[in-house]
Amino acid sequence: MATLVLDNGAYTAKIGYSQDKVRVIPNCQFRSKTSRLKTFTANQLDEIKDPSGLFYILPFQKGYLVNWDVQRKVWDHLFGKEMFKVDFVDTSVIITEPYFNFSSIQESMNEILFEEYQFQSALRINAGSLAAHHFFHSHPSALCCLLVDSGFSFTHVAPYCRSKKMKDGIRRVNVGGKLLTNHLKEIISYRQLHVMDETHVINQVKEDVCYVSQQFFKDMEVSQMKGEENTVVRDYVLPDFSSIKKGFCKPPDEMVFSGKYKTGEQILRLANERFAVPEMLFHPSDIGLQDMGVPEAIVDSIQSLPEEMHAHFYQNVVLIGGNSLFVGFRERLEAELRSLAPAHLPVAVLQPANPICYSWEGGQLLAHSPDYDEVLVTRDDYEENGHFICEEKFDI
Repeated sequence: MATLVLDNGAYTAKIGYSQDKVRVIPNCQFRSKTSRLKTFTANQLDEIKDPSGLFYILPFQKGYLVNWDVQRKVWDHLFGKEMFKVDFVDTSVIITEPYFNFSSIQESMNEILFEEYQFQSALRINAGSLAAHHFFHSHPSALCCLLVDSGFSFTHVAPYCRSKKMKDGIRRVNVGGKLLTNHLKEIISYRQLHVMDETHVINQVKEDVCYVSQQFFKDMEVSQMKGEENTVVRDYVLPDFSSIKKGFCKPPDEMVFSGKYKTGEQILRLANERFAVPEMLFHPSDIGLQDMGVPEAIVDSIQSLPEEMHAHFYQNVVLIGGNSLFVGFRERLEAELRSLAPAHLPVAVLQPANPICYSWEGGQLLAHSPDYDEVLVTRDDYEENGHFICEEKFDI
């Protein structure tokens, strides 16, 4: 019996059989401005010749799965003969869902997995729980861990003690990768070039040049200096999708500070945008969101839990999700936590080697663990008892 692990994120789906490698695939459909009528699904993105002005159709809105038609198309593509060739009758699926998911969404998901696809058995679980399983598996001596999952829609802070999640301590900061990309689009459109339609390109810009500043105001001063003294400014070469397929950062020694480039590429000059955008994870109030920053959310979460656990949580803060890949994110978070935490408690922020696939790997470990069969709901169970059995068995 094969087990398919699907970490169904709002931006990418991490999918693979438990004995194979993981693949990261866009969890959405696209339309390009050149071929308006054709819709591309998931990893067909690579077939689009000119991905400028790419139009995204996302199954998730504000972190919850609301557009089932799109999600079905993506899943049909992933499970179909082009990709994973799933034999549903002989396959068990581990699928992730967000914290505090709505019961209507859970019921739709049960129906689709068991009645439409007819999987042999399924486990619906929070991605954070899989990540915690991974962490406790690789750190057997740790009692507690605090997961900071910073993804596309939100950043969640979730405490786990001995693999059980502590519901009262879960905090959500409404800042995710989508907001950061959109904010960068607005800043660039306002300051130099209209890019409001270029989500795909600007998302690449964000991943390539943005970083988390360790000293925000000092970097702000440096970014306003003239010429060589300005160590923050970078020139980003935009792709034209004929000779330049993917945008890139000009090396600092090739930068021209006065006048134009002779080569005629299209250039974005980025200075304080590089660190002001990720800064929103720490200070959402900068753009008018009445929300805690990630360090405050972590402290608030830990404060709500029994005091004897505090020391364990501060020592095991684990970063997962795509935003944790920003250069300097871990160091800044550790420094801010250090200043907010009680002085006698040691603070350690850990970042796994591959934070995007960490939950998926946790699912892979769970699929091979001996008590996996106990947490599953089989199709026979479901046909006999309906949604009730899923509500009872899945810890959501």
